Amino acid sequence: MDPRVRKLARLLLGYSLKLKKGQLLKIAGEIVTLPLINAAFEEAVKMGVNPYVEVILPEAREFMIKHGSRNQLTYVLPMAMVEINKIDALLFIWGTQNTRYLSGSDPRRQALLQSARKRYMSRFFQRTAAGQMTWVGTQFPTQADAQQAGMSLSDYEDFVYKAGHLNSTDPVKHWKKVGKEQMRLKRILDRINKLQVRSAGTDLTMVVKGRKWISCHGTENFPDGEIFTSPHDRTVEGRISFSYPSIFQGREVTDVVLEFKKGKVVKEAASRNLKFLREMLNVDKGARLVGEFAIGTNYGIKQFTGNTLFDEKIGGTCHLAVGAAIPEAGGRNKSALHWDMVCDLKKEGEIIGDGKVIYRNGRFTI
Repeated sequence: MDPRVRKLARLLLGYSLKLKKGQLLKIAGEIVTLPLINAAFEEAVKMGVNPYVEVILPEAREFMIKHGSRNQLTYVLPMAMVEINKIDALLFIWGTQNTRYLSGSDPRRQALLQSARKRYMSRFFQRTAAGQMTWVGTQFPTQADAQQAGMSLSDYEDFVYKAGHLNSTDPVKHWKKVGKEQMRLKRILDRINKLQVRSAGTDLTMVVKGRKWISCHGTENFPDGEIFTSPHDRTVEGRISFSYPSIFQGREVTDVVLEFKKGKVVKEAASRNLKFLREMLNVDKGARLVGEFAIGTNYGIKQFTGNTLFDEKIGGTCHLAVGAAIPEAGGRNKSALHWDMVCDLKKEGEIIGDGKVIYRNGRFTI
């Protein structure tokens, strides 16, 4: 086993999740992520934690979408609700055999299945905001993900572990340093009432007064590098053009443009998979509102890979999520959807806070 896998497992359980003896930990991932699942399970046992594993089967999800009845697609599994009320921590490992396994599925049926997650997601956000559970999502390098990123597997492994600073002797020290700098920025951002984002094809305003900015430095996503908040959802106005393809549930939607009035998406456009975008925005009444606005701060990630975990962290970008808001930031919007889309600000991009430029061409000026 690559020694970086065990190093990552120790970091995730000790630093990110801060697990304690006797806690209940769920580890979830596809079969191709088994090396990290095993490493995390073994580390949890050594720590005195009570771990269990859910192996995700993409073939089962595909079959349900294609052949399930409407009642089956919208059914809320009772054991899932019991679980989200009981676990102390969740480790979700991303990595798949096929990044496009749902490309042939009916977008309307995908939207129905997604709608069944609203209760689960609402409870998840409530418990994490209240400090009742911790969670972290990470990437395990697979052939399919490497291919999507346009890399060989060995190059992709190096990319993934370098982004998390797993090659350094003390990656935790690095992420604590990132946290210290981002907390400085957070204190400034917390005082801002109104934001304006401007770049090519983008002129968007939102009110963030009274909302909290959250520094992300390896405790919920790993690798990390962003600062986010949940704007007052009915205050978002204007237009935003997303520079990179937006990938969700195995679908790639390109050249996404969203127009907002009174916080709601009133017009959406895309050059590819517009129907899928529209179906997701119509999942429920909260899906057309903004749940999150964030600024990417990981300048070690320099290329688009088609993986949101990395792409939304690219230093010099911002991203906006439609759908569920983050309660810990003060957001209230509820939805089964939370879809992050990335906008590049490195060329002629600006973020203006209360009339003052605070960010220009991919860098903070404060």
